[in-house]
Amino acid sequence: MSKVLIVSDSHGSTEVLEVIEKLHGNDVDLMIHCGDSELSESDAAIVNFSSVKGNCDFYGNFPEDDTHVVSGVKIFVTHGHLYSVKSTLVNLYYKAKELQADIVCFGHSHLLGAEMVDDVLFINPGSIRLPRSRTEKSYAILELENEKAILRIYDYGNGELTELRQEFSLHKTN
Repeated sequence: MSKVLIVSDSHGSTEVLEVIEKLHGNDVDLMIHCGDSELSESDAAIVNFSSVKGNCDFYGNFPEDDTHVVSGVKIFVTHGHLYSVKSTLVNLYYKAKELQADIVCFGHSHLLGAEMVDDVLFINPGSIRLPRSRTEKSYAILELENEKAILRIYDYGNGELTELRQEFSLHKTN
């Protein structure tokens, strides 16, 4: 089984990233930051995260998008502002199809959510600094095993929100 930590929208807070890495860094195979860290790529708090550029990332030289393959599952990562995620997932869906991605991780809206659209799993971990719609400063850990994905949501400082745990079936395209 592989585990992927997913955070987004930390907006300058190095402390939350350092605490989350200390809590989970040794237990996960990959740590993803979906943008708006407002840090440079050399900042110690984000150097171990694979990060993309958000609309508020003026200091770092992060890529706009990135892809990873974990346990045969292709993960597409973007902040979301270039795909109009505040109004639709359609643009991201087409990009995922173009890349043959199984999972899309994104941020920008600060809204925690996960949903399967056809055979693509969309994950927005919310914001670990400025959540919207919910009060929890959230992040996610995705467990991948065979063709199953288990998504666990955490509230920064308060642990896992077990009532939000979800399981998805993946039909890997690779």
